[in-house]
Formats: sequence, C-alpha cells, structure tokens
Amino acid sequence: MNILILGSGGREHALAWAVKQNPKTDRLIVAPGNVGIAMLAECADIDILDGAAVVTFCEENAIDFVIIGPEAPLAAGVADATRAAGLLTFGPSAAAARLEASKAFTKAICDACAAPTAAYARFTEAEPARAYIRAQGAPIVVKADGLAAGKGVIVAMTEGEALAAIDDMFGGEFGAAGAEVVIEEFMAGEEASFFILTDGTNALPIGTAQDHKRVGDGDTGPNTGGMGAYSPAPVLTAEIQQQAMDQIVLPTIREMARRGTPYQGVLYAGLMIEDGRARLVEYNCRFGDPECQVLMMRLGAQALDLMLATAEGRLNEVQVNWADDHALTVVMATQGYPGAYAKGSQIRGLEELPEDSRRMVFHAGTAQRDGRIIATGGRVLNVTARGTTLREARDATYAMVDRIDWPGGFCRRDIGWRALGD
Repeated sequence: MNILILGSGGREHALAWAVKQNPKTDRLIVAPGNVGIAMLAECADIDILDGAAVVTFCEENAIDFVIIGPEAPLAAGVADATRAAGLLTFGPSAAAARLEASKAFTKAICDACAAPTAAYARFTEAEPARAYIRAQGAPIVVKADGLAAGKGVIVAMTEGEALAAIDDMFGGEFGAAGAEVVIEEFMAGEEASFFILTDGTNALPIGTAQDHKRVGDGDTGPNTGGMGAYSPAPVLTAEIQQQAMDQIVLPTIREMARRGTPYQGVLYAGLMIEDGRARLVEYNCRFGDPECQVLMMRLGAQALDLMLATAEGRLNEVQVNWADDHALTVVMATQGYPGAYAKGSQIRGLEELPEDSRRMVFHAGTAQRDGRIIATGGRVLNVTARGTTLREARDATYAMVDRIDWPGGFCRRDIGWRALGD
C-alpha cells in the first residue's frame, strides 16, 4: 500500500515508525513531516489544512490510505474531502471532530446521552462568566471552547486565577478558540487517557496511558501540551474501563450516529477517576501527543492493521494483541516553554542513541541546518523506551535523555511518578 500520514510532530513520527514496520506498507509519505520522520519515510510539502490539495497529492501519488494525525485538519474537514474523493481515510469528519473542536458541543452530547462529566456553564461574554465564577468559587476550571493546541484549559485554584483566565480568553490570548468559554466544576481524582477505535458502529479499546500536563516535577507550574506519558495506566483498571465504555464511550458513539454524524477514527477520552468511577474530562479526536508515542511503541506493526479495519468498517473482525510490557516517554522541551522560548539551539548526541523496537527518539520541533539538528519548537523530542516493568522503561528512557547534549533544553525528571510511587 501507498500510505500518506498528515502531520509534523512527535505523534506523526510515532505513527510513521509503527506503520513502516508493517509489511503492507510499500511507500510511506508524511506531510509535511520533520527531520526525524525523514529518516524513515518520504516527506512532502503540502498544506495539510487544504482538503483539495491533499486530494490532488493523493491522486498524483497513487495513495491508498490516508491517516490524519493532528486535530486541525480534521476540524477543517480534510477527512471529508479525502473520503469524497474515494480515498480510504482514518479520522473523523469535521462534524464528528466537533467532539474536540468545541467543548460546548461535547457537553451537549454528554447531556443527551447521560454520560457522567463535570457540571458546566457556557458563556460568550466576559461579565456573566465572571459573575458565575464569583458565585461558584474556586477551585474551578475555565476552558476555551475551541482548539487551542492543548493550552486552552486553566485549572484555577483561586478565584483570582479564574477571573484572570476569563480576561485572557475574551481578550484574545487563544484567538477564535476563546470566543466562547466553558466553565466547569473542578473534578478531584486522578486523570488518565483511554483510547478507543471506532468505525461508527463497532468500538475497540486499544490502550490506556497517563500524561503529565504540568511543566514541572511533582505536577507543578502551568499546563503544557504534555511533558511525558506512560502506558498502561494502572489507575484505569479493567473494571473502570468497562464502566467508561458502558456509560461514556458507547453512549457517545450511539448519539453521534443518531445525529447523522457517525464517528470514525480514534476517540481519545480523557477521564477523571475518583472512588473507582470515571467521569469524562474531554474528548480528543486524534491520538494524544505524547500518549501516541507510548501506544505506538507497544502496538508496533499491528497499528496499521487496526487503523485499516477502522477505516474499512470491520473493527468487529480484529483484536489488539498486547505484549505484557510498559512504555514511557519523556518530552524534552526548549527552555522557557510553555512561555516564550528561543529557537535555533543545537541538539547533539542523537546519532549515538539506539533506534530499535524498544528504544526510540521521536522528533517533534526539530530541523536540520548545515548538518546540525536544531530546536524549532517548544516540545522538541520524545525520548521513549519499553520495558518489562514501568521502572525498567523509565530507567531506559532517562538513560537516553542523559546522553543527549542540549543545554538549551529541559525535561521533567519524574515521569511515571504516580504509578511508581516515587
């Protein structure tokens, strides 16, 4: 098969790495890709938000299967365009991708299918939102309704923080994403990620993970796009996963189908676990980043078979074959992230690190200039390893981190701390 993956981050590097291992893959192209991806696949410079351009590229290159990585092209309707052109596609329609593109829409779906989630209110003006916060008190959660690159959620522990978040959102800090704001009840507990493939009718859980959103050790500092993750997440027991499927995921899939917007692709449910029960924090319509890196490390070549079954509407015919192992990834970010940071610092030592079925460095914000690898983004590298235990995976990952020479970067040193208890 000729396969096109859309995206340029660590998630897409991990997807390409897994897809490349499958013997069904004849030609693999990633658009636009990155330096790390270029080491294992072709990279193409096309506008991945332009559905017509993507279709034209697919026709010119005899593409058989399109895998859409990030949320932005999904929200822009690229999957609609490729499907309309008769291309086998992994990823939801723009209408179904509203589960991520609009937090207010997701809340309405939860209301319609009685899925357990936080109590909430929606606002399009600042002053009523401020009045609601003053009436509710803190802690409280303030969310930009639209897509904000993983940064549009403020968990405010004080009323002042919540009011400042309202000022920022309606003041334009998150652009159009903050034109509407959802304010939610603060949910106590432990958060984890649950990944399900669905072809619109059938649903197949494919794994669990736990992300580390805060920038600093011990879950301190501002939220980020994710500083590391591990899989599986022990907090998501088999019993809790079943409860989440029965009360949250399957009712959502049925409600989406009932509305005439069936969901096809990966459904990423962020769950808050308390007292052995799960409530929905949010849905994402794509693989998480950096959760995808640990999932792909554990799934390997079968990831392509599972995505194909999803796109072809035959998920009921396949199953996930999990190894009894663990994977952990550490995000190396540029100093200053998630605030202002400088670009262009050199990263040394990557060529000396192992790249095999158990250890990989997935690139996110990198470029090559004059033979040097430089940092071009906030989250730059995903250093990832598997192990028979989580501790073994953690130790192998940090052993690689310590061999990377990058004075301009930093990382958390405690990824996996909840499960490891240290």
